[in-house]
Amino acid sequence: MAWKLDSDRPIYAQLLEEIQMRIVSGKYPCGSRLPSVRELSAEAGVNPNTMQKAFSELERSALILTRRTAGRFVTEDVSLIEQLRQSLAKEYLECFFQNMHQLGYERNEILSFLKTEYEEG
Repeated sequence: MAWKLDSDRPIYAQLLEEIQMRIVSGKYPCGSRLPSVRELSAEAGVNPNTMQKAFSELERSALILTRRTAGRFVTEDVSLIEQLRQSLAKEYLECFFQNMHQLGYERNEILSFLKTEYEEG
């Protein structure tokens, strides 16, 4: 099944974000071997070169490591993964608060709304 990709943003950046999400959510656990570029590009429905570009960015950030002849692996640096997880959560919250402010909600109203929604389910 192809990944949901938006034509308004660079594809490699969206691939990078999806792989990051899979790492921080535990779908690709610490130290685990990643599927190959060809496997993931087929799954995502993209050109392998585009997937390779995303992998290169992930390697540059040290989130994944290449071991000669063994493939690519998720870092074993738990703190790096947790930093990324917190950073992504913060981005989502900033976007959420910005959208709520655009709807006319004040900070205390947003917090009250969140509490009510959390308690209801």
